[in-house]
Amino acid sequence: MPKQAAKYKINELRMNLAMPIERVAQYAVIGNPIAHSKSPIIHAAFAAQTSQMLEFERILAPLDGFSETVNQLISQGYVGANVTIPFKLEAFNLVDSLTERASDAGAVNTLIFNHNQIIGDNTDGVGFVHDITHNLNISFANKRVLLIGAGGAAEGVLHPILACSPSLLVITNRSLDKALNMVKKVKIQGDYHMVSVNAYAFDDLRHQQFDIVINATSTGLTDTLLPLPITIFAPKALAYDMMYGRDTPFMMQARSAGAQVADGLGMLVEQAAEAFYVWRGVRPNTQSIMQIVRAL
Repeated sequence: MPKQAAKYKINELRMNLAMPIERVAQYAVIGNPIAHSKSPIIHAAFAAQTSQMLEFERILAPLDGFSETVNQLISQGYVGANVTIPFKLEAFNLVDSLTERASDAGAVNTLIFNHNQIIGDNTDGVGFVHDITHNLNISFANKRVLLIGAGGAAEGVLHPILACSPSLLVITNRSLDKALNMVKKVKIQGDYHMVSVNAYAFDDLRHQQFDIVINATSTGLTDTLLPLPITIFAPKALAYDMMYGRDTPFMMQARSAGAQVADGLGMLVEQAAEAFYVWRGVRPNTQSIMQIVRAL
């Protein structure tokens, strides 16, 4: 576990950051693989829109060399970095302190290098919720929500979803034990006692319907169809796949059931916008940027 000297709220963190003055600030996204990442394009567009002086690049870290890569960036004067697959858990364990939302998620996707301290944040959850509630104009309040998956992606959005007060949240996963563990942690914390939170196996969903169905698994990468009953989609349901750039089997199944379908491109841009705000103190307008990225 990291030395959690502080669990920052974002506004408190912003007030304590040392901003680069009159020089080009350097940022990066660290991952393996990383060549596919659209983060440099997104952040370059944010910088141009908000008149910020920064450079943003992709960094391929060896699978056994994440911490060394981070320390090298710090020594070179970088002031922050995004973290992607497969290093989000390692980043959580590396940092000196966490924001509250990174602590809740158990993973870090945004690093802030402030003096001699590494602060870890997680912007995935807020980016996900903002995409659904603002870009798609769909409220979680009093909705029945199904979260498919129990890995890092699901953990990252769990608390932000619960904070939006759905009436029901069901977590399902091939390994039911992992879903049960997520539910157990929520109930131990006791922060969302007004929301009914349960875990079910895929077969247990046959007689249930949901207003929002979220695929937080990586099955879209392998074009694998999840063994889900097609009846899980309530009338006018939203089916949201965190994958982007492809029509996944989950999306095709949901569309055939009459659901509204969305991919994770909006989440990608919105989580980047939140990281940009954490680093720069400026919130970019995401609508035009999403159009640029989708056209690539």
